[in-house]
Amino acid sequence: MARKDSILSMRQTLIMRRDALRTALAGDLSLLKELRAQSSGDVIDAALDSAQDEICSQLAEVESRELSHIENALLRMREGQYGLCEACGCNIPMARLHALPYATSCIDCQREAERQGHSGGHDHDWGRVTDNSGDADVSINDIELDVS
Repeated sequence: MARKDSILSMRQTLIMRRDALRTALAGDLSLLKELRAQSSGDVIDAALDSAQDEICSQLAEVESRELSHIENALLRMREGQYGLCEACGCNIPMARLHALPYATSCIDCQREAERQGHSGGHDHDWGRVTDNSGDADVSINDIELDVS
C-alpha cells in the first residue's frame, strides 16, 4: 500500500477513535454530575464516591489528552503536514505512525529530545531557583519543609 493510501486509512482510524473519545468523555462528565447529585450516605460512601470521582477524573484527563493529540493529527493531515517530523522535516516511518498515529516526530528526533530532557518544550532546572529580586540564589537543599 502506498504511503498516501496508508495515511488515508489512518485518517479513518483517527476519526473513529476521536468520535469514540468524544462520546466517552461526554458520558464520563455527565456520569460525574449525576453521581454528585445523588450523593447521600455515610462517610464511607462519601469516601468511595470521592475515590471513584478521582479515578473517573484522571481517566477523563488521559482521554482528553489523547483526543487533543488526535485532533492535532487530523489538522496536520488537512494542512498536508501529517507524517512529517516537526523537528527535521523527514517522513515519519509508517510503522511508527501505525504504532502511534499522532506522532509528530521521527524516532531519531524523539530520542534526541528525550536524551536532552526536553518534554513539551520546557527546559527547566528546578534544583536551583533564583529570587526575582536578585538577592539570593537558592538550592532546593536549602529549603526546609514541615511535612508533619
